[in-house]
Amino acid sequence: MRLAELVGVHQTAISQWEKGRTSPDRNSLLRLSEIFGVTVDELLSEAVDKSRNMIPVLGFIRAGIPVEAVENIIGYEKLAEPPVDGRYFALRIVGDSMMPRFCEGDTVIVRQQNDADTGDIVVAFVGESDATIKKLIKKDSGLVLMPLNTDFEPMIFSGDEVSSLPVSIVGKVTELRAKF
Repeated sequence: MRLAELVGVHQTAISQWEKGRTSPDRNSLLRLSEIFGVTVDELLSEAVDKSRNMIPVLGFIRAGIPVEAVENIIGYEKLAEPPVDGRYFALRIVGDSMMPRFCEGDTVIVRQQNDADTGDIVVAFVGESDATIKKLIKKDSGLVLMPLNTDFEPMIFSGDEVSSLPVSIVGKVTELRAKF
């Protein structure tokens, strides 16, 4: 779902609002305030632009065997500060290959980028549509997507497999949010 679907309007309406050409009606304002977790006054206030601090939760990421990734907005997370160094999104963890640090139901904040350093926790595509979260280890001969849970095997890819499957980095995990 996109924001337009969540609000119950056409995508064109969202685009017009973003460009300042039109404004949301009362019902749309109420729905937007629910989605972003702010008051209507805050939405309308020029002094307080909290929507810049909101990033979409784009669905679930498998901490285990890669599963088909579907970009599907299931909510929003609020950042302490507006992002200044890239595009961010959030994902909810499913599976236990990254335990004990990342548990099922946790939310990770991800900075979208197509490369990362050895040791970074990344979201990676394996093939055209399967996504996983793992620790990245770069090698001269390829790369390894390493689970933190020792009950799981590392995913080892040669340089040829990285190109042919392909295996690609979607982003680097910058924050973990756990619920108690």
